[in-house]
Amino acid sequence: MDRRISFLVVEDHPIYRQGLVELVESDSRYLVSSEAGSFDDALKAVDDAAPDIALVDISLFDKDGLDFVRILHTKRPDVPILVISMHDEKVYASRALAAGAKGYVMKYETAAVIRDAIATVLSGHVFLSQSMRLRLVDTMFGGERRGGSVPLDRLSEREFQIFELIALGYGPKEISDVLNLSVKTVDAYRDRLKQKLDIRTASELRKFAATWWRNVDK
Repeated sequence: MDRRISFLVVEDHPIYRQGLVELVESDSRYLVSSEAGSFDDALKAVDDAAPDIALVDISLFDKDGLDFVRILHTKRPDVPILVISMHDEKVYASRALAAGAKGYVMKYETAAVIRDAIATVLSGHVFLSQSMRLRLVDTMFGGERRGGSVPLDRLSEREFQIFELIALGYGPKEISDVLNLSVKTVDAYRDRLKQKLDIRTASELRKFAATWWRNVDK
């Protein structure tokens, strides 16, 4: 019998992680060689288990899952990464691909869609929903720009991180502690956010971020 393809499953919710493991191993060709519920455990599993593919949730309790995607892609560019997330693909899919993922699928999708996503990235291709593929193509050829650009597309990864924390109600000192930056640096990023998003005051920025979060987190 041929060697089974080994999976690393990174998911901080035990019940959903168990469901992913069962879904993967329902295919006799696949084996989950390692599971992780935290950022550090995931990094350790990469070295210990040497997986052939990684299924990664970008919302980890302790750290940003996209940071793990970047690190894994840098350490093991041969390992395809499929992000499985509850967060809106319109906001996060392109960022996941930029970090090194080969695909993005929403958690509410059926088992058949997730199996298709796994098979797609294992074959060396990129998996996105049909609507997301059309959106990215439209953006590449300027269609979205003609209708007015999406403001968050203008943000760098660090700016987007800080924007998310503002959306969650974090103040400058709290953001500096979470990201290990000085308060002065955080303030500079906040000024940059206001400029890029065409927002005048810090209170307007907080309100805009909070409204965005309520919409994308439904």
